[in-house]
Amino acid sequence: MKGKHWANLGESTFVGGIWFLYGVNRLLGRGPFLLILYPIVFYYWLVRSTARHASREYLSRLQQSQQVFDRDPGIRHSLRHFGLFAETMLDKLLAIGGRYSRGRLQFNGHEALLAAQAAGQGALIMTAHMGCLELMQTAAGWREGLRLTILVHTGHAERFNRVLERINPDVKVRLLQVEHFSPATAMLLAGRIAAGEHVAIAGDRVPLNSERTVAADFLGHSAQFPAGPYLIASVLRCPVFLLACVHAGSGYSVHIEQLAEQVILPRADRQGAMSKYAQSYARWLEGRLRESPYDWFNFFAFWEQGRYASSTE
Repeated sequence: MKGKHWANLGESTFVGGIWFLYGVNRLLGRGPFLLILYPIVFYYWLVRSTARHASREYLSRLQQSQQVFDRDPGIRHSLRHFGLFAETMLDKLLAIGGRYSRGRLQFNGHEALLAAQAAGQGALIMTAHMGCLELMQTAAGWREGLRLTILVHTGHAERFNRVLERINPDVKVRLLQVEHFSPATAMLLAGRIAAGEHVAIAGDRVPLNSERTVAADFLGHSAQFPAGPYLIASVLRCPVFLLACVHAGSGYSVHIEQLAEQVILPRADRQGAMSKYAQSYARWLEGRLRESPYDWFNFFAFWEQGRYASSTE
């Protein structure tokens, strides 16, 4: 399957639509919201062939590798995949607006991260385009001093930031648009981490202008992952955690584990060291998706990312 780089596909949502659906949920509740949403989801599934094919490919490879479904995934599974993504968009806004119930959010393995926070130590948090990372805003309301910056590679961060600020002017989760990682960017992030902040970066999408990737086996196939998170972590010399907030029952479950106390990339074998970290990350992703298979939101030709960037070797 051929396709464009994910960054060139554009955003399928826009500010007016986000506000409309958010307003429907606030005024009428989730039931009417879903009645309006799912015809839109079905239409989107029909007309967006790239996203539809990507969904089917991902679900098929997940089944072949992890055997998470009782039969081979088909159209019904793909529609459910799209539908969960749409519902998650609402949950993102509810989380930022402080309207998501604390009782529907569970934490697992967060002790080391809280200990670092208590000591005033910032950290780099590697996540992925899965689940609802914005629910960490809800957690920030419970944990005094918890501050999180999410790095993104698209040009829509500023616009979405304005939406978030209108919903909640005191939002503690910020989106920071980064086109490429320069020395100035590294200094900015180092300053935030030194101030006890946490910086989150997705480790699953290769930036458009990046020439640095690292290969790892993912769902039974070789995939290219961005080398940037590991290069940044080696410069920042801070703890690195893995974090996913995925659906569990009627709510979400936050899974946190430490990837490394400090990422070390020896000059003699930098690529080999990054490969080990990337493989650990890929195995962690597989574990999260085995538990919540519809929470993967990369609706593009994921395994073709290597066509747009080359290995660091």
